[in-house]
Amino acid sequence: MKTSNDYPEKTCSIDRLVRHQKLVEAALEGKKTEQRRDGVYGYPGETFELEGETFEITSLTHDRLGDMTEASARAEGYATLSDYRDLILRMHKGMEWDVEHRVWVHRFRRIE
Repeated sequence: MKTSNDYPEKTCSIDRLVRHQKLVEAALEGKKTEQRRDGVYGYPGETFELEGETFEITSLTHDRLGDMTEASARAEGYATLSDYRDLILRMHKGMEWDVEHRVWVHRFRRIE
């Protein structure tokens, strides 16, 4: 099992991993199990809370945007990859969807 020493230093606090209310609700409903970020927000085994519920990071990978699938978009809490891509481009003015751009994929699960 990889440890935090096997990854780069965090670029942000884990409590900022899932912030938008729609995505918090999707995580609480079990519909969101992944969060892509440009930096590392948490390491496998680390926990965070959303509205009093505890979640655990289960894996952390460094993937290309072009590796995303429809299933990946659903795991992000979106109906389709197109919906996810459109929102990301609206949120980040001037950004282009570069399939080679690498992001850190934080996969997590709710701890019952």
